Amino acid sequence: MTGSAFLAREVTSMAASPHSPNSTFRRLRGPHSPAEFAAMVRRAAREIGETVSCDARYIGRVESGEIRCPNYAYERVFLHMFPGRTLADLGFPPREAVRGRSAQRTPLTPKESDVLRRAFMAGGSATVAAATLGLTLLGDGRRVPSRAGESEAAAVEEAVRQIRLLDDRHGADALYRRAAEPLRTAYALLDAGATRQSTEDRLHAGAGELAVSVGWLAHDSGRFDDARSHYAEALATARVSGNAGLEAHAFSNMAFLAGDCGRARESVRAAQAGRRAARSLGSPRLLSLLALREAGGWAGLGDRRACEEALTRAHTEFSRGGTGADPEWMSFFGEAELESLEARCWAALGEPARAARHARRAADLQDPHFARNVALYTAELADNLAHAGAPDEAAWAGGRVLDLLTEVHSTRIRSMLSSTARTLVPHQRSPRVGAFLTRHATA
Repeated sequence: MTGSAFLAREVTSMAASPHSPNSTFRRLRGPHSPAEFAAMVRRAAREIGETVSCDARYIGRVESGEIRCPNYAYERVFLHMFPGRTLADLGFPPREAVRGRSAQRTPLTPKESDVLRRAFMAGGSATVAAATLGLTLLGDGRRVPSRAGESEAAAVEEAVRQIRLLDDRHGADALYRRAAEPLRTAYALLDAGATRQSTEDRLHAGAGELAVSVGWLAHDSGRFDDARSHYAEALATARVSGNAGLEAHAFSNMAFLAGDCGRARESVRAAQAGRRAARSLGSPRLLSLLALREAGGWAGLGDRRACEEALTRAHTEFSRGGTGADPEWMSFFGEAELESLEARCWAALGEPARAARHARRAADLQDPHFARNVALYTAELADNLAHAGAPDEAAWAGGRVLDLLTEVHSTRIRSMLSSTARTLVPHQRSPRVGAFLTRHATA
């Protein structure tokens, strides 16, 4: 068995064909479309601090019986949605019947069992252990099959989800190097070809999304050249496969990176290209995000009028609400992120006090489960307060970020906090500022 096939089966509990449809789960969905129900699942996950990348395809796989038993994250979400019920009440067989050795078509090899054991038992960073569990088996050096099948496509998709989940909780620094090998494996699978066109389409989409995700890990780790290369790879994959959603995602991240690299006009153009790609997708939230990317570019150019026009478009699109067409990867984009991106615009336009108001709202709105974003928004708040002439408040916010950095590893956030510390040096006689600077220097 290939490592990718094993990972797909372990994470998603895929059953052997033929599948028995889960008619009970289908009845529970009621009149909602699969996409609408998937959106309900994602909302329920946020309510209990879980992160799942549920979409219409996943709901279809459950109802067809392909997923005989959900993983533990989905189990918690489903039981939250249908209180008082068990997995059996939702149409799923007992977990041991699905995952026990008697239910496995091929027993785990000693190497596979040892990888899983070490993932849970090894000491050190929880991030590294989780990354080992979620990513190693896709990129463990095993031979790529002559033709990729559904299990390989599912493995690539699950690797994308694992990277996003781990980044939300821990930041990018501990993940980037570990994620490079799964990306190489994904493109090797794509190069090998697939058993059917639908599988090849999934592989193109999955490999492209994995390239964006690994690019983001490089971006957040301060490896801008690597990030640019990965985003370009994702864009090329989107163009080859005619995938407008992937193209819009790649352009969104390219716009973000260009802004961070000081190439404001390139940021505007990339955001506008992303908007053209996204027009046919039916996702106002995606258009809102791209308008915010464009606004950031205009702010970098000092064009206040164009920035405000883009911000207005962003708010208008955002107010239309989420739809079943919203991409999986946009689970991070809520009101908190909108406030954060607007804060960056006002900071770039030289209005730190106004920026601080939006950054404070972003930090207050963010679900604590997304530890990396809480740290990011609070770091933005600290920097804006420091520039707005509120050193004690900035020091307080900086202290909160230092607390969060015990579990979040992000070069981007550490760099922002270092900038705040430099701004606060003239105010070091303040007890609160002095305590923050001492603690920051020690950290």
